[in-house]
Amino acid sequence: MTADSINYEQGDSLLNSAWKGLRLSVRLLAYNKVGFIGFLVVLFMVLLSYAGPLIVELDTKTKIDRIYITPTLEHPLGTDHQGRDIWSQIVNGGKDVIYVAFLAALISTVIAVVFGTLSGFIGGWIDSAVMSVTDIILTIPQFPLLAVLAAFISLNSLTLLGVLMGLLNWPTLLRALRAQALSLKQRDFIEAARALDLGVWHIVLREMVPNMMPYIVVSFALGMTFAVYQQAGLVFLGLVPISAGNWSVMIQLAWVRGAIFYKDSVWYIMAPIVAIAVLQLAIISMTRSLELVFNPRLRASE
Repeated sequence: MTADSINYEQGDSLLNSAWKGLRLSVRLLAYNKVGFIGFLVVLFMVLLSYAGPLIVELDTKTKIDRIYITPTLEHPLGTDHQGRDIWSQIVNGGKDVIYVAFLAALISTVIAVVFGTLSGFIGGWIDSAVMSVTDIILTIPQFPLLAVLAAFISLNSLTLLGVLMGLLNWPTLLRALRAQALSLKQRDFIEAARALDLGVWHIVLREMVPNMMPYIVVSFALGMTFAVYQQAGLVFLGLVPISAGNWSVMIQLAWVRGAIFYKDSVWYIMAPIVAIAVLQLAIISMTRSLELVFNPRLRASE
């Protein structure tokens, strides 16, 4: 057998394994109907926010004669206080919200997983130090702290905003993961790994974390929803100068421009609110299916 044929068989085997894993994931996602619908809605919102702007250009031209037009074929969601198309703003305004929420949830989850698992597994002075810091940060109201920091730090960068939110949103998840680690470290397979002297990082990353993945993934999704609300609140208060077209900016402008006092402005007010609510509901619903996908016991049974 030649080297080329061996490489071909290895590549074919990897492809088959990936395809089998993908089919299994889709089957597990579809097992819970509500969760699968949530997954499809989240996928649609992501595609709309990132691929939609390539098709629907953001309307930035002021049209005095078209202020607060109700939905028409030309303007499916009507127009805003400057006669700009609301649908184009919805299509172009989601990527910032999703990016910041994803970044914040990713950072907070990584911090919680690493330090929470190590704290629960190692114990001793490391556990005491980590939990002391966690308790201190947990007692500080996060949104007021973000509002205060926004007064001293120019949060004109989406990445900076996401990082700052992620650095503040981890304590609750860390405490929960520490409790999970304390429970897991009493299990027989962890005791066996310790007896074999496999090392702390191997036990934590290869033995404990995979068994906590359903909880971690669900917490990550819920962290995204919390980050969306934080971002919307900061923008609404005018503490985060983000580019026009963002869903949160649309809500803030609708408020400061007095849209509530115009009878035909309901579409302008409700469009971004409904977009955020649908995204939040879809993410929360999706967690039902994600818990099944990342449960190693369910994968082993297939």
